[in-house]
Amino acid sequence: MNRIRLKRKSKAKIINLIAILLVLIIISLYLIFGYIKDRIMPSLFEYSSLEAKKFSSIIINNAIDKYITDKINTESLFVITNDSNGEIKSVDFNTALINKYLTTATKSIQKSLKYIENGNIEKVEYQADLLENYDEKALKNGVIYYLNSGFIFNNPIFANFGAQIPIKISLTGDVVSNISTELTNYGINNALIKVYANIKITENIILPFYDKEIELETKVPIALKLVNGKVPSYYGNLNTVAPSLTLPTT
Repeated sequence: MNRIRLKRKSKAKIINLIAILLVLIIISLYLIFGYIKDRIMPSLFEYSSLEAKKFSSIIINNAIDKYITDKINTESLFVITNDSNGEIKSVDFNTALINKYLTTATKSIQKSLKYIENGNIEKVEYQADLLENYDEKALKNGVIYYLNSGFIFNNPIFANFGAQIPIKISLTGDVVSNISTELTNYGINNALIKVYANIKITENIILPFYDKEIELETKVPIALKLVNGKVPSYYGNLNTVAPSLTLPTT
């Protein structure tokens, strides 16, 4: 009888010990994941956001250069009327022309980002520029950058060590684009007209066990014109150039 009681007590102790170990493991995992979420993930996400913005800016700038800047004729954009004294009476902006180019550039940006998301790097128009700065093999897996986990120690000695963390992006919102202008006095009796293309995209940054949306807004100059005369009291279409062009993701 004593042997049976000893065996039962031994089994009970083992079960209690296992239960205590399981509780300690669960608590430890909870604390570890809490630390990662509160301390490590914000830094990781901030770094990933910078990489995503830098990557997307390459595509945006290339699209604007190819479909707007390289095609646009600055003289055809503006209709300037002078009075009898040679002063600028009015400045009008050719919105139909610029929106034609803007539509094409916006579609190109959307397609390129979706191709990158799916790993179809060979379909991206600007792959030569991307491959100068990024790894082709990684891009074919939909990864724009691999970050060494050693960066979490905030020490350059460990920055190049540790497991590689893949950073992916996914276009989640609409691609919104519009044109804005600035008209200011420049020097003595001159007016400077600046035209910008504004692109706004919403991306989802995807990390292992974590993802979050960011908005990227880029303002790229596309035309610059210096005209003789002061800024006029009337300038048509220069403040409200055109409504935003929105292309939904597909």
